[in-house]
Amino acid sequence: MSDGRSFCTQIDRCMEPFKDRARYDNYRIYSVEFSNKEQVEIFKKLEKQSDSMSFIGHPREVGQKLSILIAAHKVSDITALLKQYEVKYRILTYNFQEKIDRSYSSVAPIETAPAEFDWHRFYHLETIYKWMDSLAKLYPQLITVLDMGTSTQGIAIKGIKLSHKSTNKTIFIEAGIHAREWIAPATANFIINYLLTSDEQGVQELAKSYNWIIFPCINPDGYRFTFEYDRMWRKNRQLFSTCYGVDLNRNYPAHWNSTGSSSNPCHYDYAGPSVGSELETQRLMKFIEDNASKEQIRTYIALHSYSQMIMFPYGYTKDHAPNYDDLKELGQKACATIKNISGKTYITGSLIETIYPSSGGSVDWAYNVHGIPIAYTFELRGPPESEDMFILPAEEILPTAQEAFAAIRSIVEGAADKGYYK
Repeated sequence: MSDGRSFCTQIDRCMEPFKDRARYDNYRIYSVEFSNKEQVEIFKKLEKQSDSMSFIGHPREVGQKLSILIAAHKVSDITALLKQYEVKYRILTYNFQEKIDRSYSSVAPIETAPAEFDWHRFYHLETIYKWMDSLAKLYPQLITVLDMGTSTQGIAIKGIKLSHKSTNKTIFIEAGIHAREWIAPATANFIINYLLTSDEQGVQELAKSYNWIIFPCINPDGYRFTFEYDRMWRKNRQLFSTCYGVDLNRNYPAHWNSTGSSSNPCHYDYAGPSVGSELETQRLMKFIEDNASKEQIRTYIALHSYSQMIMFPYGYTKDHAPNYDDLKELGQKACATIKNISGKTYITGSLIETIYPSSGGSVDWAYNVHGIPIAYTFELRGPPESEDMFILPAEEILPTAQEAFAAIRSIVEGAADKGYYK
C-alpha cells in the first residue's frame, strides 16, 4: 500500500537533472497566419480542445499571426490540419527543449555572492534578494529594502526604494508577474543597479530627481517554480482542485474577466475565482493604495516579455484613455530611442490595439483606480515571431535592459516636459 511517498532509483531517472522537471523534447513552435474566418474558428476550437498545444494569445481575427507551442506527439495532427484548411505557417523551432537547456545553463549558482552579480546570467530569487540586501548595506542613505508581504506559498515579495529626496515624485516598476518571463526581473535589477552606479550625468540626475520603487519579482512562487520544475510556467501556484495557478495580470479590479481571460483554472490566463482573489494581487494593491499618494507615484511601469511593445491603457476597451495622445506620443519617442540605441523595432499603442484584448491587468488598475497618469506595459525582447519566445538567451540580458532603461528615461523626461510631475 502506498504511503504517499515516491520511490525511485537513478535508473528510473528520478535523480537530478530529471527529477520532476517538465520537458519539451521535440516540441515545435509554429507561427500561423489566418486568411479567413473558417481558419480562425477552427483554431478557436483547437485551443479549447487540446491541452497539448500552448497558444501565445487567442485566435481572434483574419490577418492575425499567432505562435503555438506544439507537443511532439501532436506534430502530425497539426501538420494535417494546417494542410487541410490551407493555413499559412512557418516552423520557428523544431526542439524547444534545446532552448530550455540553454536557459538553465545560464543560471548562476544559488549561492552566488552579491559582489558577483552581473548582467550575463539569470538568478534564483534567493540570490536576487541577497543582492538587494547587500545594496541596502552599501548605500544605507539611499536604499531601503521593501517587503509587500508574503505570497501564496509564504515567500516574501521584496523590492527596493531608491530615494535621494523624500519629496520627489515616484516612479514605480514591477516585473515578474508572469513567472517564465525571466528577462523582466533581470531588467528590473539592471535598472536598480544603473540608477545607483552610473557615472553618466543624465542618469544621476534621473536618480536624484525622482524616487524609484522597483519590485523585480511580484510572483515569487511562480518564478521559483520555473527554476525548479517548469521553465514555461506563467501563473502563481494556488491550487484549484486539479489545476494550479491564477494569471495575476488578469486578477485586478479593471473590468475583471470581461475579455482576454478565462474562467477555467486549467487555462494559462485564468482570471481567478473572484476579482483580487490572490494574495500576490492583494499585496500589490495594498502597497499602491498605501503609497500612491504618500509617495506621489506618478508613473507605473510593468515589465513583461516578449514582442517588443510599449503599451498603455486600456486592455479591455478600444475607448481612448483621457491622455491617450500624450501616452502615444511618449511611447513613440521611447520606441525611437530604442531604435537609435540598438536598432531594434518596438511598437506602441494601447494594450488592446497593440497586442490583444485583456482585462484585469495591473497597469489598467493603477491608471483607473489610482489615477497614475503615466502607465505602461513593456513587452521586452524578442520580436513577435521569436524563435525563443520567453526563453531569451542570457547574452540578450544586457542589451535588452539597456534599451528598456533608455525608453523609460525617455518617457519620464518627456512626461516631465509635459508637466506630469509638477
